[in-house]
Amino acid sequence: MKVPVPSNVVEQAARKKLQERGVTLKDIAKIVYDLQVKFYESLTFEECLESVDAVLYKREIQHAILVGIELDELAERGQLSEPLLSIIKSDEGLFGVDETIALGSVFGFGSIAVTSFGYLDKGKVGIIKELDDFKGQTNTFLDDLVASVAASAAARLAHRLRDRDENRSRQELEKLDLEDKIG
Repeated sequence: MKVPVPSNVVEQAARKKLQERGVTLKDIAKIVYDLQVKFYESLTFEECLESVDAVLYKREIQHAILVGIELDELAERGQLSEPLLSIIKSDEGLFGVDETIALGSVFGFGSIAVTSFGYLDKGKVGIIKELDDFKGQTNTFLDDLVASVAASAAARLAHRLRDRDENRSRQELEKLDLEDKIG
């Protein structure tokens, strides 16, 4: 009989992997802030951090993080077969599996997340650029995963800020926050 892994175990593992690879929630929130402040001048960094935190409750995001980082780590240790090992270690330009996994995880946050992911994937800002340029570890999947978390958090935040501007009730906003944690 298959026994499912408890959601909180998966969530904590994904958060721990990000931290172990040198990525903090604050690093991601900085990107979210830069994406959204031009639309909401009163935006606070805390709102961005809260949105990043909320996105990390999503199983699709957690699973993508765990799979992608595992592949980066296996490549670092030389534990993949050729030619996949060389493709991942060199972050070959025509290898799109890293973007595909990351992109798949943003779909739960709508078209804003998808377009923001594309922008971040091409623009390589903040911690995404640092990961892409870092030569001390393989980050073929990680840089794209961070872009997906940032894009998802920015999209989530854009919707929340619009809801706030439209004076939606506290009960409606709490319901939306609960829905974010499903799936």
